Amino acid sequence: MKVLPNDIVLRPRFQLDIPGRKDYVLEAFEKSQRKPFLVKQIDEHVFIKFNAEQNHFWSPQLHLEIEEIDAKNSKLYGVFGPNPTLWTFFMFLHFGVATVFIILGIWAYSSVSLNRPYGLQLGFMAFTVVLWFILYAFGRAGKHKGKPQMRELYRFMMETLND
Repeated sequence: MKVLPNDIVLRPRFQLDIPGRKDYVLEAFEKSQRKPFLVKQIDEHVFIKFNAEQNHFWSPQLHLEIEEIDAKNSKLYGVFGPNPTLWTFFMFLHFGVATVFIILGIWAYSSVSLNRPYGLQLGFMAFTVVLWFILYAFGRAGKHKGKPQMRELYRFMMETLND
């Protein structure tokens, strides 16, 4: 069994070998209704997240996929991640900042080629780099704030598997 590392990386992943059939493992998660967790199952995928009272902007969720190895053993693949809406929003912001940076770079290059002033473009490009660092800092702060809940999700999963 692989233990979760102390470092929380972007969307940490893990694998567990589980004695028992896939059906029994999925049934265990289906029956495990304990507050503050919400468990949803679609085929061999299990999604565990926090209920509305415990959920905050940076709350993580756990996605599990159970794969049957043979008649007596299964393998569990787990991925921690942020709320998909938050993840999409952050990726959209990063893509937008990158697009603006490229556009400003093209504009600055055109201005240099035409012997026109280009200080404004370089200033805005520097601002986009600062904006990237701010987005990075927000992401790190969010991971730090979500770390205790991530450990709770992992503990809940292990308790459910051991029952």
